[in-house]
Amino acid sequence: MVKKIGSQLVEKGIISRDQLKIALIEQSNNDHQELGKVLISLGFTSESVIRDALSENLGYASIDLTMTVPEGGAIELVPVDLARKFSLIPIAIQDAPLTLVLAMTDIYNLPAIDRIQAHIGRNFHIQPMLSGEAEINNALDKFYGYELSVDAILHEVETGEIDYEDTQTEKGEYRQPLVRLVDAILVDAVKRGASDIHFEPEAGFLRLRYRIDGVLRQVRALHKKFWSAISVRLKVMSKMDIAETRAPQDGRISRFIAGRSIDFRVASQPTTHGENIVLRILDKERGIVPLEKLGIAADNLAKLKLMVAKPEGVILITGPTGSGKTTTLYSILGSISSEKVNIMTLEDPVEYPMGMVRQTSINDAVKLDFSTGIRSIMRQDPDIILVGEIRDEDTAKMTMRAAMTGHQVFATLHTKSALGVIPRLSDMGLLPDILVGNIIGIVAQRLVRKLCEYCKESYTPEGLERKILGLSDSDSIILQRVKPQTICSACEGQGYKGRMSIIEVLCMTPEINELIANKATQSELERVAYKQGFLTLAKDGIRLVNQGITSLEEVSRVIDMRNLMVMPTAKKCEKKVPNAYLSI
Repeated sequence: MVKKIGSQLVEKGIISRDQLKIALIEQSNNDHQELGKVLISLGFTSESVIRDALSENLGYASIDLTMTVPEGGAIELVPVDLARKFSLIPIAIQDAPLTLVLAMTDIYNLPAIDRIQAHIGRNFHIQPMLSGEAEINNALDKFYGYELSVDAILHEVETGEIDYEDTQTEKGEYRQPLVRLVDAILVDAVKRGASDIHFEPEAGFLRLRYRIDGVLRQVRALHKKFWSAISVRLKVMSKMDIAETRAPQDGRISRFIAGRSIDFRVASQPTTHGENIVLRILDKERGIVPLEKLGIAADNLAKLKLMVAKPEGVILITGPTGSGKTTTLYSILGSISSEKVNIMTLEDPVEYPMGMVRQTSINDAVKLDFSTGIRSIMRQDPDIILVGEIRDEDTAKMTMRAAMTGHQVFATLHTKSALGVIPRLSDMGLLPDILVGNIIGIVAQRLVRKLCEYCKESYTPEGLERKILGLSDSDSIILQRVKPQTICSACEGQGYKGRMSIIEVLCMTPEINELIANKATQSELERVAYKQGFLTLAKDGIRLVNQGITSLEEVSRVIDMRNLMVMPTAKKCEKKVPNAYLSI
């Protein structure tokens, strides 16, 4: 049921009933002007508050244009005269299906939507989003008439004069091409699926690299004279101290890009050639994936779900930085989150906000670390606790104590494999008696790139590859690999597009717990785990190779394939596989 905007604002405590009465009187004296505009003119509220209230009331998404970076291609689709006539501005172009996102003051203005539809063609869907009139008018002046693509801005930079003062202010900022260049780089990186943006000053130039599918790729090289203005702009956007260049700093940027809200975690580091700045792209749409869509093998997924179903104990996710641990944890929490359970997290920092989950960032300024945070969370009546990382003995002990008191705990740890967790925790000072019965299971994972569907080629493995795969002379198999010397627009000539996880799942059985209690060696744990059906990361990687999803070379890049040799079926080729290939 749609509520009247005045009643809605009163219920939320934004305005008082007296203020509403005053506004209604003013409305009647001004030819029944829209109530929202009257409230804004009286100073009782702001346009952004009215925009969000209308959005909630009408069931449409709203957008804050002051924090939005439109795509140049979207702006080019709609002429400025049409945009001004209907008080709208194009924001983004989305794929599958092809959609133009429009910010509008009136999302029910069908003549305006029909006119834009006729201009851009029926191939496009139109997705309206609610925005304020003043915001749209400012955006029209701000974005139209200026180059917004990276190439066009770079040409403008190389031929024009730069006013470095404009990079430090919001007023008239889009006159300054380097301001637009920073925004265009953010849009470009998000559209290309990058996870990080690296601004790296060298002696005579600035290198710009994106991390795409886990691999760094240089995309631009700029003259170093522009770095001062670019770094200042990045610091202003992330609320860093622009005068501080000798100490590391951290900040955060929030922008609406490609039709959705994107956060950037910014970190600066002094180097010999100037400050190095790296932006981590936090895209909630890509970061929170349903558990079933992670590409986990059916048997491993079944084991993982059985572990998650247990009401108490610790589930550990292990792997190096960038191996997808956070994504897996968020996927697990998303699958069990409901009104019936209280989920609380400790993260460093919180990357993706989640509904129904109480998330806390570690804060050194107030001496809130993982161990003290767990103590505090225990007094919040939690059912499920997520510990971002076990870094020391105190955190490890508090994590186990939380499990011993009847809580389900998820945590991450840095080890090479699932079986490597036990000696790692023992090295931290945890006794076997504490580990036994408290750990439900351990998941180790990596991320491998998927072969591009448009340019991969089939081949028959020979020689070393057959030995690594454990194939006999009579076995026949067709694999996929990157097609050499192919120019493919879909993957930008990389041969790979997208990533998926490979995992190994170790369920803690009575036999394994008994070995841990007796301080068994890792080789003894491995022997029992293999007998119980434990599959290593290497074996899971080979599964993807056999399915044609990735290449053997890619799996070898992220996993030491010598892990296959501890398996009974792979011992026969242990001495025949050269180390040079295994270290690809």
